[in-house]
Amino acid sequence: MDGVELFPSLSHCIETTAKEEFWNSVNQYMEGGQEDKKLEGRIELLKAFLESMDFKKLRSQSERHLIEGKQVKFVISWKESKPSYEMVVIKATD
Repeated sequence: MDGVELFPSLSHCIETTAKEEFWNSVNQYMEGGQEDKKLEGRIELLKAFLESMDFKKLRSQSERHLIEGKQVKFVISWKESKPSYEMVVIKATD
């Protein structure tokens, strides 16, 4: 499975964004009414990410860039059977 991209904002921190994406994926899976391995993998990754990350640290890393008007993207993926992330800062366009 490919990584999951999350875009926190000043009004929705990375934890809130991850929770919303998790529940949206769960609802989509339940509404689908059939097995969907890709969606199952996404739900499993988001669940593991939510259970294992230090969100205070992630918030402080991302919010300083958001305050400067930049966009932040977290790419979540599996690394050695554990959830991992990469934070990408996208510069503001003038």
